[in-house]
Amino acid sequence: MINLNTLNLSIIIPLLNEEESLEELFGRIERVCSSENLSYEIWFVDDGSTDLSWSIIENLKIENPQVHAIRFSRNYGKSQALHAAFARANGEVIITMDADLQDFPEEIPELYAMVVNGDYDIVSGWKKKRFDNVMTKNLPSKLFNSAARKVSGVDLHDFNCGLKAYKKQVVKSIDVYGDMHRYIPVLAANAGFRRITEKEVKHQARPYGTSKFGTERFIRGFLDLVTLWFVSRFGGRPMHFFGAVGTLMFIIGFFAALGLGISKLIAVSKGVYGHLITDNPWFFISLTMMLMGTLLFIAGFLGEMIIRSNREHKNYTIDEII
Repeated sequence: MINLNTLNLSIIIPLLNEEESLEELFGRIERVCSSENLSYEIWFVDDGSTDLSWSIIENLKIENPQVHAIRFSRNYGKSQALHAAFARANGEVIITMDADLQDFPEEIPELYAMVVNGDYDIVSGWKKKRFDNVMTKNLPSKLFNSAARKVSGVDLHDFNCGLKAYKKQVVKSIDVYGDMHRYIPVLAANAGFRRITEKEVKHQARPYGTSKFGTERFIRGFLDLVTLWFVSRFGGRPMHFFGAVGTLMFIIGFFAALGLGISKLIAVSKGVYGHLITDNPWFFISLTMMLMGTLLFIAGFLGEMIIRSNREHKNYTIDEII
């Protein structure tokens, strides 16, 4: 049910050099929300644009009090843009979408209804039919999403779809940093928000400008996925990983060295001389394992100390807020 006593929607739109699409995008959002009697605010986050995007946003703000905007001093990335807007959003439901008009604002009412009436924590868009280059985007995206599903355990077809809807408490409970915007559903699931579903959404070819993301994003995405898997399992207890592996390596190296020492003593007791332990390559392998085991154990201990200190992920500078 729509709650008339609260702000229904916060619509967050990160952007970089999208001057051609902003006015059309705002007009479509305004028409959709007005027709559905949804109270809303829009947060544009200008991630270091060098075109007229900020001027257009300023003009929109003059005539539309529901428009808010954040301007970064340079390009920091989509995750930082979302982080800044999540901290300031006040809507009952938070919707994120791209500014390039490949996402359809007409999907907003149904996304909102699924969160509110369906009691979902997250509703993620699924661009089942894509209008992108098959070799540079579609095929790598399918491979990437398949790997993400298996590693994360979150059953979504399209992790990288910018059109998503969240309950307010979800975005207030997670930190989005680095390039982790792709994995917000995984971050939310790790934080205990497990009512996650997806909705098939419309997609169209970009009508203006060019894509700001290259194929290297899949490499970064895979590395971020490995990081997320590790952090989700051992982020709060690094000693369980580094300490366990370090201890195991030290024990193996110690007993291997001990075995070499015992075999040398047995040989000496039998009157066999002439071979030093250091002539055996296994001595150096054993020594290396003991040293690496000790270093890994120390790394786990230091990790435990570090996570007990407060870490701030806000690694960006805001130029202006209106």
